[in-house]
Amino acid sequence: MSFRLISLVIFLPAIIAGLLLFVPRDREELLRRLALGGSLVVFALSLPLYFLYKPVAGGAEALWLLEKPIEWIPAWGVRYAVGVDGISLFLVLLTTFLTPLCILASWRYIADRVKAFMISFLLLEAAMIGTFCALDVFIFYLFWETMLVPMYLIIGVWGGPRRIYAAVKFFLYTMVGSVLMLVAIMVTYFQLPAAERGFDLFAWYQAGVAPHLQIWCFLAFALAFAIKVPMFPFHTWLPDAHVEAPTAGSVILAGVLLKMGTYGFVRFAMPLYPEAARTLAPLLAALAVIGIVYGALVAMVQKDVKKLVAYSSVSHLGFVMLGLFAFNAQGAAGGVLQMVNHGLSTGALFLLVGVLYERRHTRLIADFGGLARVMPAFAAVFMIVTLSSIGLPGTNGFIGEFLVLLGAFEHHRALTVVATSGVILAACYMLWMVQRVFFGTVKHEANRNLPDLNKREWAYLLPIMLFIFWIGFYPQTFLRKMEPSIDHWLTQMNFTATARVDAALPSATEREIDAGPDFVVE
Repeated sequence: MSFRLISLVIFLPAIIAGLLLFVPRDREELLRRLALGGSLVVFALSLPLYFLYKPVAGGAEALWLLEKPIEWIPAWGVRYAVGVDGISLFLVLLTTFLTPLCILASWRYIADRVKAFMISFLLLEAAMIGTFCALDVFIFYLFWETMLVPMYLIIGVWGGPRRIYAAVKFFLYTMVGSVLMLVAIMVTYFQLPAAERGFDLFAWYQAGVAPHLQIWCFLAFALAFAIKVPMFPFHTWLPDAHVEAPTAGSVILAGVLLKMGTYGFVRFAMPLYPEAARTLAPLLAALAVIGIVYGALVAMVQKDVKKLVAYSSVSHLGFVMLGLFAFNAQGAAGGVLQMVNHGLSTGALFLLVGVLYERRHTRLIADFGGLARVMPAFAAVFMIVTLSSIGLPGTNGFIGEFLVLLGAFEHHRALTVVATSGVILAACYMLWMVQRVFFGTVKHEANRNLPDLNKREWAYLLPIMLFIFWIGFYPQTFLRKMEPSIDHWLTQMNFTATARVDAALPSATEREIDAGPDFVVE
């Protein structure tokens, strides 16, 4: 790309955050409008990436939309190199899509230190997009660590009563994994010949790592990413962070930050250390299935709606990891698509829980009942999002979970059978929660006069509902762009992508690639 559109999408939120520094803090309405308008501009600028991304035949770089690298620290071989492929593209779009919705949802919820909140949120957006676009390992690590600070502030300053505990726990867990990942980065760096040392990701893919070091380096990367996912048993920070974070913090945490862990496995841990990934795949697949069942069972006994949704994230992201470690086209495509699906469905659930909390200042299931009589539109939207989270056919959740289970059954049959119980358990805890909150008689007088959805709330819920049905009925819009990158990702680990996703989706058409309709990565 001659025009640095990707860099503009990465740094424009930070530039807008810098401009907000000059706005008086008592001009709260202006601060909100500028932050919302700026985030919408970033989203608009990110949309052309979908149409510009056209993979062609060739090596690894041919499957990317790249900017020309810039030498930054030549003595260390550090370059500013960014790009997107069919995997990172949709995570970037998910980030830019959810950010303005989060700002809109915080319009009245955040009434204190509005200026600091908007600056923190925009800086967080810049760091997240940078993490997904970085093609230099040093730059990736820089964005990865930068993300910690604004998220720590969002939880610690604008969170609930135990916000400091939750923020510190989030920070410490992530830092422990990050330090070990840094060690693995340096070990890999010094494995390269002295004349060729650098942090270029494509060069690292080609160079490889000594077999006796692969397991240790993979484990260091995997721990950092497993904490972020979070995988069982590294998940304990997540419920606290979700419960204490403000609504926008919970949405962006579930929608985007957790995907940085799954993306890290796809982009770094697995292709950099493929032998170790194949060796440890049964263990990680087993942990993913344990997380699926454990998260569902714990969610079932929660009394707090927000905590229930938080534990459902542990369960749903287990499906993503199971799909990735199936090492075939269906599983990987389902895992990547499920990253996007989870961000939409679970993000919407947190937004809806936030709507309830703004009206009643409680999230306890026992404090509700019969809300469908009082808030019929809200109840209808909540039910639609719930069904998408469960994976009802026709919604986004179904196609992702279907592909994951189809792919995983090929290599992990017993684990897949157990994982399928997670789908049933999800229906149990989600529908039981809906029954107690929305149906029956109105038990509390405080609930009788609750207002239904207003225009602002419709504005940030309708776009998510659109994508819930779009992906549910026509997933090819997304799968066509993903498949070439997923095929190449599989070949990096010496797995031939012979099983096509199209075989599982008879309605899918042939991929449109510049090199011609016969191009398949082998």
